[in-house]
Amino acid sequence: MPIRAIIFDCDGTLVDSETLANRVLVEYAAEFGLMLSLEEAMVRFVGSKMDDCVADMENQLGKALPEHFVPEFRRRMERVFETELEPLPGAHALLARLEHPLAVASSGPRAKIELSLGVTGLRPFFSDDLIFSAYEIGHWKPDPEIFLCAADALSVDPAECLVVEDSVPGIRGGVAAGMPTIAFRQGEGQALELGAVAVLDSLTDLPDVIAHL
Repeated sequence: MPIRAIIFDCDGTLVDSETLANRVLVEYAAEFGLMLSLEEAMVRFVGSKMDDCVADMENQLGKALPEHFVPEFRRRMERVFETELEPLPGAHALLARLEHPLAVASSGPRAKIELSLGVTGLRPFFSDDLIFSAYEIGHWKPDPEIFLCAADALSVDPAECLVVEDSVPGIRGGVAAGMPTIAFRQGEGQALELGAVAVLDSLTDLPDVIAHL
C-alpha cells in the first residue's frame, strides 16, 4: 500500500531530548542516593513510561521516592529544555519538504510535547488535533492504541500510515498497529528483528526510504 500519512515520535526522533532528559534524571536521582551513569539511564529508560522508570529506580534504591519526585523532575527538565533543546539535524527541512499529512504520537505529557516542539520551532508543522499524548490516550507504547488513534484522526488506514520511532517500545507499538515502521538510529539487526521495515540514520534520508518502500 502507498504511504498516505506519517506519524512521528517526538523525543529522540524530532527533537534531541533524550540525552538532556536523562541527564537531568541522573543528576536528580543522585540526590536520593541512586547513582546511575547517563549511558545506563539511556538504556533503561528511553521510550518507557515515567511510572515504570520510577518503579525501576525505587527497586534499585530499595525504597520509595517522594511524591514530589516526578513533578520536580519535570520542572527541572523543562528549564533545561527551554535553554538547551534543539531539533534533530534535518528535522526542519524534512517537515517542510514532506507533503504527507503529519501527526505526533508521544509517550510524554502533552505539555512536554508542546514545549519540545515549540522551543525547537517545529510546532507549526503539526495541528492541535494531530498531536497525541499517551497521557491523554491512556495507553503507553508498545500498546498500539496511540498510533491507531492518530490514524483514525488522519482518516487513513493504519496500513497506509508510516511510523518513525527511535525506541524499542515505539517500534513495537507501530508494528503492533499494523503500520510500516521505520527505526530511527536503531542498530539494523535489532530494528529488523523488532519488525521495522527499514533503519534510518538521518532524517534527511526519509523521503528516499519512503520512495523505496
